[in-house]
Amino acid sequence: MVFRKSLTRELTVTSIGVFLVLFAILLTTQTINMLGRAAQGRVANEAVAALIGFWALGFFPVLLILTIFITVMVVLGRAWRDHEMAVWFSSGMSLTRWIAPVLRFTLPFTLLIIIGTSFIGPWAQYRSKEYAQNLKQREEISALAPGVFKEAQGGKRIYFIESYSPDDGASRNLFVQSIEKDEVSTIFAEQGKLSVNDKGVRELVLENGHRYIGEAGSGEFEIGQFQRYSVRMGESPRLIEPSSDSETRSTLELFAGHTAADRAELAWRLSMPLSSLILALLAIPLAYYNPRSGHAYNLVMALGAYLLYQNGLWLLRDWIAHDKISSSLGILPIHLLMLGIALGLIWYRNRPTGFVTAAWNARRQQNRTKTRA
Repeated sequence: MVFRKSLTRELTVTSIGVFLVLFAILLTTQTINMLGRAAQGRVANEAVAALIGFWALGFFPVLLILTIFITVMVVLGRAWRDHEMAVWFSSGMSLTRWIAPVLRFTLPFTLLIIIGTSFIGPWAQYRSKEYAQNLKQREEISALAPGVFKEAQGGKRIYFIESYSPDDGASRNLFVQSIEKDEVSTIFAEQGKLSVNDKGVRELVLENGHRYIGEAGSGEFEIGQFQRYSVRMGESPRLIEPSSDSETRSTLELFAGHTAADRAELAWRLSMPLSSLILALLAIPLAYYNPRSGHAYNLVMALGAYLLYQNGLWLLRDWIAHDKISSSLGILPIHLLMLGIALGLIWYRNRPTGFVTAAWNARRQQNRTKTRA
């Protein structure tokens, strides 16, 4: 009982530190990435903080899995380095006695992972895509900057205004060019203003100008003059359809889905909590420390095992998504493989107190006695 309480306390304290360090590292990396994309104009400046927040919520289950794996490795590695394991084995205790307290420590994290993959992750994906869509719809409004040519709609529309009056919101000397099906429309207007019509559609209302319409590369153009002309800036904001994206659908909807993308997403969500338990078991034998092998030996083995597991999951998920595997259960082989490796390594490290070693030593002793006789 004292052993279990002490181990649980040490695992809990260590997990808090590991989680905070991992979260700080990943958050810093993602922030730098988002700021770089914002500097390149690929992400709006005002969207950086929100997108980082949505990303953190979506990445929360993976962060918990890493926390479990590293925490068990650190705590049990310390026990090996401080020779506590030697005392443990010399007392006749088995390495398998560590499995129950480690799994008991892992279960609350596994429940959080289930909640994250079933509810928080899809919600964060939904809000992130909705937010990105709304920003995209507002892109043309933010395109109007005095003295700067700005592209919108993937280069199909170009804006330029000479000056802007903040008092009445009117712009002077506007240029708008749009390309649709090899037809070029160029508009010059003396002034214009942004407005929203009765249907909620944003429009750029132009006054006193000319419009030129013609085919690109041809000298034939239609010229028109207008007193008032409206250019639609984009449709009114609307929510994205969650049913159109497997990542934003609930787990219950994925169970009822029939597409390959739904099966792949369901397999991934079910794999997350299962992988947390298997990695916790795998960390028990991988924490073995041998002073003659150096400090990095077990860390290299642990990193290799984690990469093998992660890449195997991604590979099988892609095969399910591309309909090469017809069932979500097709991702189970990699789990069974890693579970077998974990149990095999536990048996291997448990040999000093196992019956195989005891029988082997007894056999050798008998042989020596017969030889002397």
